[in-house]
Amino acid sequence: MKIYKKTINKYLTAILFTSVLATACEKRLDVFPYQSISDSKALLSEGDVNVTLIGAYDGAQAATVYGGDIMVLNELIGNGDNINFTGTFAGLSDAYKAQMVANNSNAAGTWTAAYSTINRINNVLSALDKVTSSPAKKASVEGEALFLRGSLYFELVKLFAKPVGDGDYAANLGVPIVLTPTGNVTEADYKARATVKAVYDQVILDLNRAETLLPSSNGIYATKWSAAAQLSRVHLMLKNYTEAGAAANRVIAGSGKSIANDIDKNWFTFIKNGGTTPGEYLFSMKVTAQDGTNALNTYFGRTISSISGTAGRSDCKIKTAHLAQYETGDKRKDYFVLSGGNYYTMKHLDRFGDVPVIRLSEMHLTRAEANVRGGTSVGATALSDVNAIRARAGLTALSTVALADVLKERKLELAFEGQFLPDAKRLQNSVGTLAWNSPRLILPIPQREMDVNKKLVQNEGY
Repeated sequence: MKIYKKTINKYLTAILFTSVLATACEKRLDVFPYQSISDSKALLSEGDVNVTLIGAYDGAQAATVYGGDIMVLNELIGNGDNINFTGTFAGLSDAYKAQMVANNSNAAGTWTAAYSTINRINNVLSALDKVTSSPAKKASVEGEALFLRGSLYFELVKLFAKPVGDGDYAANLGVPIVLTPTGNVTEADYKARATVKAVYDQVILDLNRAETLLPSSNGIYATKWSAAAQLSRVHLMLKNYTEAGAAANRVIAGSGKSIANDIDKNWFTFIKNGGTTPGEYLFSMKVTAQDGTNALNTYFGRTISSISGTAGRSDCKIKTAHLAQYETGDKRKDYFVLSGGNYYTMKHLDRFGDVPVIRLSEMHLTRAEANVRGGTSVGATALSDVNAIRARAGLTALSTVALADVLKERKLELAFEGQFLPDAKRLQNSVGTLAWNSPRLILPIPQREMDVNKKLVQNEGY
């Protein structure tokens, strides 16, 4: 996370000097694919490993990754029914129109930052023997690294590959899998795209082990509940509903967290909550007044004169067609602000608000969906889970619940948090005029990667 940069800066001075010299001598065409970029600092001590792990969090918090761009892309791509995007950045504008080209800057930025971070993670995992202060510390370091790696591969395969259900996912191309740190790059380091199934298998392997290793409480770092929550998302995408519900239930039963009574408690981290990370968050990126970027705020936010601390480019205006989907009296419908003739979600107005990755309310909705689909009541009935979400929204309780009720609550509860496109693909819902499996809803493999790594195969249409 960016708030840790000051911790690692002193360790990077010598590396930076060396890299400057190397860059000065580098020929223009002496470039390597980003999935093969090395973290050149040798990890010789536990301190080195700890600093590199912090660097991995920092990489994950980059604006192009969990600093918000991943969620922004998953909300914007093809989403003309709910959003009017008026921004001037070509990469996002093209994504919104589902008219991307192979050198789309946002696709390239996410790919680059994700693989750079994965290489930092692989360096940490290669040096676990250096962590000798305690078995618990070693387990936590390994668990955090695996959680981050599994999470990043999950995001990459969702964005850059065909969704599960579109043909044979055991044959469809996913993304390259790199599990060891890359040193001096050779042709052997140029990886082909693994299958979608192989990527998901690796994600599940990483997250399962992370859940067993991570502590229940870990400050602002990943916990066992972060890993279980991410696993629930993975299994939901794979339509493994029993596993998705079980993972969500582990989080609800074991994390000690509960649904906040006040919607505001999930947002406005600095504006109203004194900088405290919302208690409902299972994993998030910390942003402070000193450092950090919240890309959800950048694009969905707006400066509202009557609300001190708000900011944003006002790029993502919410259409009235979206607001019309809320019932009368739904507090979530009131969580939009009219400014300059347009509506904006209030979730992302706070300039220094934490970037939410996973919230507890999602786990209740996942458990409810799994129970409805399976005709089960693992942990609780689907009706009670849905009504818990509705109660916080100020709505009357339902007497019966069907799958459509669960999915409606999910859509409205998680609106503009990065679940629009993944849910459209797994539920096989059309996106505007496009089919759920349209190639236009998949990001291009960055052209730079295609030029350098001849083992890569481009996605359809680019």
